Amino acid sequence: MTKAYEALILEQKDGVLRITMNRPDQLNALNTQLVTELREVFQALYFDRSVRVVILEGAGRAFCAGLDLKESSGSRGERKVEQGLDRQRSIAEIYVAMRRCPQPIISIVQGSAAGGGFALALASDIRILSEDARMNAAFIRIGLTACDMGVSYFLPRMVGMSIASEYMLTGRFISAQRAMEIGLANRVVPHAELHKEADAFADDMLHATPLGLRLTKDGLNQAIDAGGLEAVMAIEDRNQILTSTDANFAEGIAAFFEKRRPNYS
Repeated sequence: MTKAYEALILEQKDGVLRITMNRPDQLNALNTQLVTELREVFQALYFDRSVRVVILEGAGRAFCAGLDLKESSGSRGERKVEQGLDRQRSIAEIYVAMRRCPQPIISIVQGSAAGGGFALALASDIRILSEDARMNAAFIRIGLTACDMGVSYFLPRMVGMSIASEYMLTGRFISAQRAMEIGLANRVVPHAELHKEADAFADDMLHATPLGLRLTKDGLNQAIDAGGLEAVMAIEDRNQILTSTDANFAEGIAAFFEKRRPNYS
């Protein structure tokens, strides 16, 4: 990806794309510019074979404080229902694209991840939290419902209906420690170790073949909503045959036995 963005910083190296939301003075709140750029980047990833893993983070002291309420409230009185729905869907498409893109997404969460920022963390595959991280479904605290931006889909599947109800009906914050207890966080580390931990996850993922990694994320997405065991196993069977006939399969086997890093084409 070579296009320059205003609200995002993109850095790509060795198959890893680092996406940094760059509105630190606004706690990376989702304004129109940031929404447009996030949606565009994640939608483009679907066909991008040069990117194998994505790391998503926010500049400054917060991951993402949710929707930019100052921008949103300025035009709310003039907005018609159709315009409001278009705006809502323009944001929602970010999270659909995050789940649809075949690359695993690792989120680095420090400080606040509220509302739409909480949803960005939930839509990721791996969540690494700093010790000061706090997440909540902030929507319900500003006159809306907590069922927004996929939160009502993601959260119950991750932590169960009872715990999801606790945080969605109240808007209470989930501390980093609590997130780890309920299985919402993959790791909680000191702030200074966030990037090291994310890089370690990315490095391990790069040991998979490019096709194997993509189809594993795809298989997990399909399995979570599959109708039963046989439906899941049909997906697994397909994916195993596809990967076993891939040109990189032999290199993966050779690297394993030779105890070296694979060199995939």
